[in-house]
Amino acid sequence: MLYKQEYLAKGKRSIVYKGFYKGKKAVMKVANKSSPKGISHNEAEWLTALERYDLAPKLYEEGEGYIISEYIEGDRIMGWIEKHDTEDIKNVLKEVLQQCRLLDKLKVNKKELQRPVKHIIISKSVKMIDFERAKRTDKPKNVTQFCQFLTSQNMKDLLEKKRIFLDKEKLIILLVEYKKEQSEKNFKKILNLLNS
Repeated sequence: MLYKQEYLAKGKRSIVYKGFYKGKKAVMKVANKSSPKGISHNEAEWLTALERYDLAPKLYEEGEGYIISEYIEGDRIMGWIEKHDTEDIKNVLKEVLQQCRLLDKLKVNKKELQRPVKHIIISKSVKMIDFERAKRTDKPKNVTQFCQFLTSQNMKDLLEKKRIFLDKEKLIILLVEYKKEQSEKNFKKILNLLNS
């Protein structure tokens, strides 16, 4: 169980507390009564499955209607971008895209990535949180959804302030190609836009 527990946040599907679990900083997510049954178990399964790839929090404990997992310290993606320079931002965006690509290859659709302002945490590394809605699918959309986020007005304005200019029309063409064939070649074309 979580010790020195304090309220952290409330989402659509759960209430989140932070505290300590066996001496480590941790969070406990408790499913709302109105949430679909098994939503905590779904997240627990995905955190376990993804642990070897080091892109999500580690699962510490699962119980009836709750999970306890690693507390990820750092800044949310937009706040992090505001504090950093062009090259660091490009490198982090590439890392996020690589994680999205990995999820696509694993046939996992995370969801939330078209607006992941609360779902990507950056410190020394990049981590994704909140896998309660993730599901297996033959047509995952992680790369395409994150690219939609990159071209959203708020993100576009922020990136341009940091001297990062994405060619939206070209990106749309590349995303159509990637959607037809999720190959490494088509993904690298998208990744290379961040070098231009």
